[in-house]
Amino acid sequence: MSRLLPLVLLAALAFPAVAADQDSLDAKRRELDAIRRQRQLNLEHAKALRGQETKVIGQLKQTDRAISRARGRLRQLGRRRQNLGQQLEVTRTDLQYSIQSLGSARSRLRLRLRNLYKFGPARDLEVLLSQQSFAQLLARWDFLLMVAEQDRQLVEDVRERKEQVESLETRLQDHLSQIERTARQTSGESQRLGRLRDERVAQVQSIQTQRQSYEEAAAELERTARALQRLLVQLEQRRKRAPQPSYSGAFARGEGELDWPVRGQLVGRFGPETHPRFGTTINNNGVDIAAAVGTPVRSVAKARVEYTSEDYASYGPIVILNHGDGFFTLYAHLSEIGVAVGEEVIAGQVIGRVGDTGSLKGPILHFEVRKGGTALNPQDWLK
Repeated sequence: MSRLLPLVLLAALAFPAVAADQDSLDAKRRELDAIRRQRQLNLEHAKALRGQETKVIGQLKQTDRAISRARGRLRQLGRRRQNLGQQLEVTRTDLQYSIQSLGSARSRLRLRLRNLYKFGPARDLEVLLSQQSFAQLLARWDFLLMVAEQDRQLVEDVRERKEQVESLETRLQDHLSQIERTARQTSGESQRLGRLRDERVAQVQSIQTQRQSYEEAAAELERTARALQRLLVQLEQRRKRAPQPSYSGAFARGEGELDWPVRGQLVGRFGPETHPRFGTTINNNGVDIAAAVGTPVRSVAKARVEYTSEDYASYGPIVILNHGDGFFTLYAHLSEIGVAVGEEVIAGQVIGRVGDTGSLKGPILHFEVRKGGTALNPQDWLK
């Protein structure tokens, strides 16, 4: 008994320590669970932010494509309206001529009917019976038949002209109806384009004011620039295998003397560009020139159209010209492309029109000068 007493006392003293350790362990477990839950929430929040960034950029691209399609339909409607207008003028001219011809034919028919009424059929019989020989009788008979045929032809001509006038009047009314429908479609498409532009402005403002969205847009632009770099290397390799154009050497001699592809405010310069608020730096391989949507874009020198695309990632519609000797110029963010691959162009020729597809700076022309895959400062080449 005396030996058990110390053991009992030792166990009694140790029990509170064991209980304290157990409580501490439970607390640590609860703390760990809380940390894990917080980590999961942070991961989900980060994923949601990335999804939101991607969503904004994706919406911007979808809106840009919708605007491009709307502009294309407007151009088609404009051409259709112009064609209908030309057809309308031709139809009006034909109608006026047919009305005059019908009036002339009716006047001749009226005069003939008046003579028939005044002299009657007895006059024809008198002509026949007054002849002195059978030969004269046959000749007069042939004459009367010819007169009768002319009378019949006159009546047919009046009838034909009348039907032609009625047909032209119907066609004229159809053209007017088509023009009216086209005008309504053009008006509706213009209103839709206006709404899309407002939507795009809101999306661009969202990107410009949210750091995550802007950085995602910057990353997308960098990816596009790298893809473009690879494309230009491929074009340069293809150029080396092809015969040199007749204007080889002309572009290099034009350094500092080339006309600007479009006139406007310079809103983006060659080299690194740093966002004034976020500090994000984007390398600009060209210059950005602000101009109204639809402003003609001109080739800076004689060239061959080497590449076009209606939707080249964040650059939108682009045109790349080959000036020989490894020199290329690039025109991006267009609203309309006016040339085709393989086409020869001269300096000053319109190759497209200014747009805002893919641009975060509004309607601009992004212009680059390349020597092979190397970007050169365009301001060193332009007047």
